[in-house]
Amino acid sequence: MFGMNKRGVHEYTKVGMETGVIAANPHGLVVMLYDGAVAACHSGLVHMQKNEIAEKGKALSKAIMIIESGLRISLDKNAGGDIANSLDALYAYMVERLYAAHLKNKPEHVQEVIKLLADLRSAWAAIAQNPAIAANTSAAYNKIANKNSNAVLAKG
Repeated sequence: MFGMNKRGVHEYTKVGMETGVIAANPHGLVVMLYDGAVAACHSGLVHMQKNEIAEKGKALSKAIMIIESGLRISLDKNAGGDIANSLDALYAYMVERLYAAHLKNKPEHVQEVIKLLADLRSAWAAIAQNPAIAANTSAAYNKIANKNSNAVLAKG
C-alpha cells in the first residue's frame, strides 16, 4: 500500500548524509569516511557470498575510493609526521588487500580491512570526544578534511 521506490530512499539517505557532513567537525567527517568505507566493505562481502561479481566490484571499488580519495589524500604528512606516514602506508595496504580480495574472491582480505578501519574509526571517535585533543588536531585537518570529504561524497 505504501511502497517506496529505491530512488526516493536513496535521495532521502543522501540528504541525511549531506546534513551530517555540514554539521560535522573535522573528526566527525573522518569518522563518517571510516563508516562509509566499512559499509562498502560489508556490502562487498555480501555480494561476494552471493557470487554477484559486478556488485562486489562496485562495493569494493567504493571502499577503495573512500580510502584513497577521502582518508589517504587528506593526510598532511608535514604536520602529521610519522603518524601521517604510517597511516598513508596502512591505507595503501588496505587498498592492496581490497584489490586482491576482489580479484581472488578472498573474503578474509575484506574482513581484515574492516577490522583495520574499525580500529582506526574508534581512535578518531575517541579524539572527537576529547575536546583538548580535538582542538590540537582540528587546525591541521579542518581545511583538508572538509575539502576531501565533500569531494568523496560528490563522487559517491
